[in-house]
Amino acid sequence: MTMARVLRFLGVCCMTIPAAMEAAAARAGEAASAEKPAYTITRTPVTPALDGAWEGPAWASVPALEITHFYGADGSGHRPRTQAKVVYDDQGLYLHFRVEDRYVRSIATEYHGKVWEDACVEFFVEPVAGRGYFNFEINCGGTMLLSYKEDPAWAGESLRKPGRVPWELAQSVAIYHSMPETVEPELADPVVWHVEYHIPFNLFEAYLGDLGGAAGKTWRANFYKCAENNSHPHWASWSKIGGELNFHQPAYFSEIRFAE
Repeated sequence: MTMARVLRFLGVCCMTIPAAMEAAAARAGEAASAEKPAYTITRTPVTPALDGAWEGPAWASVPALEITHFYGADGSGHRPRTQAKVVYDDQGLYLHFRVEDRYVRSIATEYHGKVWEDACVEFFVEPVAGRGYFNFEINCGGTMLLSYKEDPAWAGESLRKPGRVPWELAQSVAIYHSMPETVEPELADPVVWHVEYHIPFNLFEAYLGDLGGAAGKTWRANFYKCAENNSHPHWASWSKIGGELNFHQPAYFSEIRFAE
């Protein structure tokens, strides 16, 4: 049998073997892309009150995304249902997390503390492709960690150095939390808790320059739920990450699209 007949038998007609391999890789890439979620952020006609009202006037009609991918071979088996909603207006983004949880512990109370060890929800976002991302990590008591990670390939001008966002900027993030600032000892009983907050666009622009408005734009992001320092540790994401248990993997961020 000639090579052409072998290839035809294998379903690749008269492609060369390298071309067939390239086509197969492209199909695999398309399949992986199709598996990635996407979320549309609607413009809100009602400014969220930051009061934890999941079905309140600003949030009732907003679709929720689900954080469903859990990780860690030594995980505890605890799989808290975690949802998030996002809307925007001319001033900035509004995010609302709702968590059906147990084994809640939260002890970090200082800005940029180890909030990821507590019952924590996280939002990592890349507003401009190739310019790096911001990680907003907030525990159930409302304490935040906020950093900017600049893309190492970025060769243009940097308005601010990457790393910890200074408090004079970070304090512009207004945060509502339904749990006490500190939860210690651990609360083993079932509880539903909320973290709702507002991020002004000018916080992003302090690092990236004028964003030119959000309507019609597409950013990339991921949403997470974690708790490391309790009796039932767990880690979860909205957009599935790679084999390494590391939320700082922007290659696995998915699209968030701003409706006109």
